[in-house]
Amino acid sequence: MKTTPFTDIHIQLGAKMADFAGYNMPIEYPTGISREHQIVREGVGVFDVSHMGEFWVKGDKAIDYLQHITTNDVNKLTPGKAQYTCFPNGKGGIVDDLIIYQYSTTKFMLVVNAANIEKDWAWCVDHNTYGVTLENASDRMAQLAVQGPKATEMLQKLTYLDLSTIPYYSFREWSFAGCQPVILSNTGYTGAGGFELYFDPKDAITIWNALFEVGKEYGLAPIGLGARDSLRLEKGFCLYGHDIDDTTSPIEAGLGWITKFADGKDFIDRDLLWKQKTEGVSRKLVRFELQERGIPRQGYEICTAEGAIIGHVTSGIMLPTTKVGIGMGYVQKAYAAPDTSIYIKIRDKLLHAKTVK
Repeated sequence: MKTTPFTDIHIQLGAKMADFAGYNMPIEYPTGISREHQIVREGVGVFDVSHMGEFWVKGDKAIDYLQHITTNDVNKLTPGKAQYTCFPNGKGGIVDDLIIYQYSTTKFMLVVNAANIEKDWAWCVDHNTYGVTLENASDRMAQLAVQGPKATEMLQKLTYLDLSTIPYYSFREWSFAGCQPVILSNTGYTGAGGFELYFDPKDAITIWNALFEVGKEYGLAPIGLGARDSLRLEKGFCLYGHDIDDTTSPIEAGLGWITKFADGKDFIDRDLLWKQKTEGVSRKLVRFELQERGIPRQGYEICTAEGAIIGHVTSGIMLPTTKVGIGMGYVQKAYAAPDTSIYIKIRDKLLHAKTVK
């Protein structure tokens, strides 16, 4: 398995390690997933996300290229701004979801999911008919996500850059903990606020140690991928390979807001997705809460009260905070409206659930 600059630290801290996307990653620490979830919601936690992929796109045709291979409108970006988007796969599905960072009109960074780095890189290269320069920098960049309501205040102690001047989905390159350049991005996957930091792997230990030194007064704790999953699901964020994949369209997944049909934006699958947007789809991704005690799991059947199958669960957990079972799944569109009663089949028993916003 591959390692990150922080792998030895995770092991020393007693983390439960596992293979994730080919990397030896911490799933949880001795504190446990429930406590880690609570720490991020109430204070501040740090995630090692150095396994994520980063690609550079450079050249005079960079915008034209990105307009073609992604669904969102890249023309809406300005230097210092980031944008959530996806690669349509030419068959109505999704190659991957990603974030685009604009440095200038001729320089962009793409951040892609760890499990899809090779697939995404091949996709980007194969569709480069615009003469742009592509660079896979995934192995030359480390990343930490510092998340929680106390994250910004804590991070401010390590940089002279006024972090309050960086809006949501914006970024700056600056000095941080005596290291530079560090990308400080007001983004995250938890719904708890905070920043994602990108930096040279040689600076990894310096930055980690600095974070935990200033983090003492804030109760900073390392957080594993288990709580990362529960936090994103509580927020309702999609996870590639679960809630979206090569068989799901962004329209079905409720990602119409990142699927823009701007004039002159001739992107892959435009006609197909426009048809779905205007004529509707047969299924939709919903969020739901169990009304009875139980834990929904990926693959479980979603049914009517009579037991007729109307869909399947794509993600599910019991929330560490409320002990309520929540999940996401695709259902027939007739059952997709908020506050609709559905039933999750768990061990041959139908448990009542309701769809929620």
